[in-house]
Amino acid sequence: MQTFPRWKIWLILAVLAVSLMGSLPNITTVPSWWPSALSKPMSLGLDLKGGIHLVLDVDVDKAVSHSVEEDIDTARQTLRKAKIRYRALNNDGMNLNITIKKATDLAAAEALLKETFLNYELSPAVENRFTLTLKDSVAQETKKFAVDQAIEVIRGRIDALGTTEPVIVKQGTHRILVQIPGYEDSAHAKQLIGRTAELQFKLVDEKGDLDKAMSGSIPAGDIIMYGPAKIVNGQSKRQPYLLKKHTELSGSEISDARVSIDSRFNEYAVTLKFNSKGSRRFDKLTAAHVGERFAIILEGIVNSAPVIRERISGGSAQISGSFSPAEAHDLAIILRAGALPAPVKVVEERSIGPSLGQDSIDQGMNSIIIGIVLVLLFMGIYYRMFGMVANVALLFNMVLILAIMSMIGGTLTLPGIAGIVLTIGMAVDANVLIFERIREELFIGKTPLAAIDGGYNKAFSTIIDANITTLIAAIVLFQFGSGPVKGFAITLSVGILASMFTAITVTRAIIAMSTERRSRIEKLSI
Repeated sequence: MQTFPRWKIWLILAVLAVSLMGSLPNITTVPSWWPSALSKPMSLGLDLKGGIHLVLDVDVDKAVSHSVEEDIDTARQTLRKAKIRYRALNNDGMNLNITIKKATDLAAAEALLKETFLNYELSPAVENRFTLTLKDSVAQETKKFAVDQAIEVIRGRIDALGTTEPVIVKQGTHRILVQIPGYEDSAHAKQLIGRTAELQFKLVDEKGDLDKAMSGSIPAGDIIMYGPAKIVNGQSKRQPYLLKKHTELSGSEISDARVSIDSRFNEYAVTLKFNSKGSRRFDKLTAAHVGERFAIILEGIVNSAPVIRERISGGSAQISGSFSPAEAHDLAIILRAGALPAPVKVVEERSIGPSLGQDSIDQGMNSIIIGIVLVLLFMGIYYRMFGMVANVALLFNMVLILAIMSMIGGTLTLPGIAGIVLTIGMAVDANVLIFERIREELFIGKTPLAAIDGGYNKAFSTIIDANITTLIAAIVLFQFGSGPVKGFAITLSVGILASMFTAITVTRAIIAMSTERRSRIEKLSI
């Protein structure tokens, strides 16, 4: 028999030591001096730990409509710059409607609109009115981007809750699956996730007549918006504001949002910090409109309309509104994460209690224990002493899987437990191939030591091929699967790699160490 390299034995012992240290945090509390990389217990998924399961529907048509609506400002500025007067500017879903005032300007307007709005199909003017229709390919891309952006915004909001291993993935074309393990307040989660948190800064039209606007005579380029509802003499009333339609600043230019105390009223508020672009625009806005009011609009409601007393160059603003500490904290989280590109609606909701999760853990552990015991008994009875060697490697394999899952921060799910059970069978399968090859070598008359070498050498390529193909399938499952499928793929991948190491290297090391000092062996217990 070939001499087994000593460095491989030391490698096995080192892997065993690290595996035991990495597995221990899952069983008990480790001391403070324990290496940080080996002190993390394995995270449990929603089906084991309990938590919240939500399916959200993104209103992608609203995202397209909002995109077209934003182009109205572009059209307004472009026409004004070219000194082409218009009578009306409005949008209708995917259409942008522009009515030119003078027929003599139609040709110039058509050329300008074709050059500016490349994402639109321009129809010939009818009664001085141009209709620009958003291209279908652009609309589809806008819808896809809206869902992708919503996923990132929701992820930022959920991460701020301090939960571990949330699942936030796209489902279909316009739905998002959200799973938050270990979190039970579904009402708070829905409130935090579902708020659009659209923040806008608009100038108040100081010269416009609010009373006339309220009666229907709204000046061109203006809009009426309302403040929050307040109870006055037993009746709910909302303060109207006449604002400029143009949005001077938006929530996309916020770099930070923190809970603060409003010194004027000694109440909780949220202080905003603009990014470099937003700071420059805010500085320019406040410098040009000293003595005027600007409205801070949150989710379509005028939060406040303070007077600009002086130029503000620090790039910060404050939102107040009699917030409770929790409300101010949630608002800061939402503004930091950014606004949703379109409204979302909860279409499916499930809450999994921790007791149900514990039942799943108990049943999963029972299946693993029963599977291991049956496999150990079969291997010990059918392959005798060699079977006992395989059993030692199998236990090593289980410890190694647990340690790797803990160290990489993997999440154990119910399908993940199924992956571990499958790995038990695959780990033994490799040993079965080796042992049957050894039996074949003995049958053709080789000596016991030569049969061991021949068995391992001939089975090696078959084991590698079988495990590599399964590993490829597991990688594909992880890449294209979601939630539980990924949990299964992770444990299966880790289990395959661990079983290849233990089945090929560990068992051979044990056999080599037990036979290296025996010059002649008459019979193998296999």
